[in-house]
Amino acid sequence: MFNVRTDLAIEAREIYAKEHKNKSEIDGVIVKEENKNRVKVTKVEVTSESGAQKIGKPVGNYITIDMPELTSYDGEVIDDISEVLADNISELVDTSKSSSTLVVGLGNWNVTPDSLGPKVAEKIMITRHLKTMMPDSIDDAVRSVCAIAPGVLGTTGIETGEIIKSLVDKIKPSLVICIDALASRRLERVNRTIQLGDTGIAPGAGVGNHRMQINKENLGVPVLAIGVPTVVDAATIANDTIDLLLDEMIENSDKGGEFYSMLKTIDKKEKSKLIKEVLNPYVGSLMVTPKDVDTIIEAVSRIISNGINLALQPDLEIEDINKFMN
Repeated sequence: MFNVRTDLAIEAREIYAKEHKNKSEIDGVIVKEENKNRVKVTKVEVTSESGAQKIGKPVGNYITIDMPELTSYDGEVIDDISEVLADNISELVDTSKSSSTLVVGLGNWNVTPDSLGPKVAEKIMITRHLKTMMPDSIDDAVRSVCAIAPGVLGTTGIETGEIIKSLVDKIKPSLVICIDALASRRLERVNRTIQLGDTGIAPGAGVGNHRMQINKENLGVPVLAIGVPTVVDAATIANDTIDLLLDEMIENSDKGGEFYSMLKTIDKKEKSKLIKEVLNPYVGSLMVTPKDVDTIIEAVSRIISNGINLALQPDLEIEDINKFMN
């Protein structure tokens, strides 16, 4: 089996379905789709351990938001996606019962494709210090929010999960929201998809760096994970390209000919393994990202921060959030 790197539940389900001859229904996995404000939303609910084993995702809820093509200056599209994101955040976690929230921007701010988390954290409306220092001056409707971008193990020497666990034990938030860059199986989903999940997150898992999981079991409080795939494995791109070429050759060759028979006997799983073995000495575990990633990360970080701000401060409108950002 080709070891495909993906953090997206929707892709894990697609991979399982394809390996089992496009099986549309998977026991223990419920999928629903809807559209709102030109945005497609897919909800994947893993309801049993059997379903979790099949798609490789823990029991829980996953929401995938497919963003329409956007530009960093298209304010209307950004606002629409932010509002859809806010609605889905409130659906996964009851923010009305959250007395305080810790927002964590995971990732390395020095590496652009991995800087999404820190960029979101710096755009969050921080109110915890105001609620503490000026309680009489702050409306009760304003919720306590704090944020941190703890960096990565390579720059701090400290496990990210340990930093967050220490903070949670000290300040005792009722909810933790983690934002991180993910890895995708499909190039067309890179920087075009937002995933929400209520099962927590494992920093670096998409690129093969397995760290302490940040979830309710380890922290003792609910954890909402928000991620955007910013990279795709180079071996996956090469594999998909050759698959498309083979399918095209099979489609256009003589169905009864020797060449057609030879193409049909190619084992795609063995081919995938061979691709990784050939590429590894030259590029290693190479991850690929679009050339305009700087601009895209800036726009997507604004979408996510706006969505979080709207969900945590429901008395505010998107116009109020934009004024705060400017």
